[in-house]
Amino acid sequence: MNHCHLFLILMSILLLPLECSSPSKNRTRTIVTPDRLLPMKGVCWVAGDSIAEHNITDIKNIGVNYISQTPFGWMEGHDNPVVHGNFDRAWWGETDKGMTLTAELARASGIKSMLKPHIWLHASNGFWRSDIAMKSEEEWAQWFRSYEAWILHYAELAETTNMESLCIGTELHQTIKRTDDWRHIISEIRKIYHGEITYAANWYQEYNDVKFWDDLDFIGIQGYFPLSKKDKPTKKDLIEGWVPYVTDLEKLSETYDKKIVFTEIGYKNTSDSAEEPWVWPRAVDSSVVRSDEIQKLCYEALFETFWNKPWFDGIFIWKWFHSTYKFKDDNAYRVYRDSLRAERAKKRNRKFSSSDIQFSPQRLESMEVLTDWYLNN
Repeated sequence: MNHCHLFLILMSILLLPLECSSPSKNRTRTIVTPDRLLPMKGVCWVAGDSIAEHNITDIKNIGVNYISQTPFGWMEGHDNPVVHGNFDRAWWGETDKGMTLTAELARASGIKSMLKPHIWLHASNGFWRSDIAMKSEEEWAQWFRSYEAWILHYAELAETTNMESLCIGTELHQTIKRTDDWRHIISEIRKIYHGEITYAANWYQEYNDVKFWDDLDFIGIQGYFPLSKKDKPTKKDLIEGWVPYVTDLEKLSETYDKKIVFTEIGYKNTSDSAEEPWVWPRAVDSSVVRSDEIQKLCYEALFETFWNKPWFDGIFIWKWFHSTYKFKDDNAYRVYRDSLRAERAKKRNRKFSSSDIQFSPQRLESMEVLTDWYLNN
């Protein structure tokens, strides 16, 4: 054998495709990195009683490349040290089976998934998940053990279903001050899950208090920043309202050398939407005026402010309803959905009203803004 033949044989061996070990047998994980080619053009997916291909087609047609799915765990109260799983008794779209099928249909259309579990307080008594805090070191240790078991279930689900991202916690401000406990949870998650992970910090006070951003792949923020106290702000007002936050967020990104993603952001279609964007529609004062135009301006200011920042890597719009397999017509589905809600409210002796005020940009002028930026940028 001459030297030329030997060289060719060696080169052919070196160029053979390498087989990478997979964390689970008989499947191949999609490799993802924080430096993805496209930013996350996301929507927060609302769980339903089923799903159909046309539901995925609807978001693909407007340029969406990511969805977040949100299952819930629950606690009896903000100072109770036990986190209860709700894995298969929840609304179908929040069960493991439902989220798996949703992720599979999305992936078939080139759309990635973030699994983003939330904690729900069964008896809130005026508290919410940002107030979760224990009364003793023993209870803190118990809470973190309980939370770890709960979130590791979803880490395994995200891994076995090839979901590209996992949000390990959302708006748990009092807990994140215990940095070592969170670093331990992150290390345990890394043993199971091999995609990107983040934490979703509340815009109010919390994101600068998180000290374990360096252990995560990107910085997640629930972006309901107040932008203007004016009842009818102009787009100029809204863009100016973003200026101090942009400076702070850019500094945060530079400190940890991580890109920032708004894991949730949205605006109601009201004239004062920019003043307190986080306020739930049913909590809005009856004197508040509907304004599709202000909602649209808020979205324009959002995209124009952030979309081309090199340290910014995407958004998830709160929120996206889908019509399930029974309806291809969105209006027909909403009539059906409201009838079910009215029936449930009657059984619980509660008042039901179908409000024209909503977070979702669906069927409103804001859809034009969302579609333009997602499709063309």
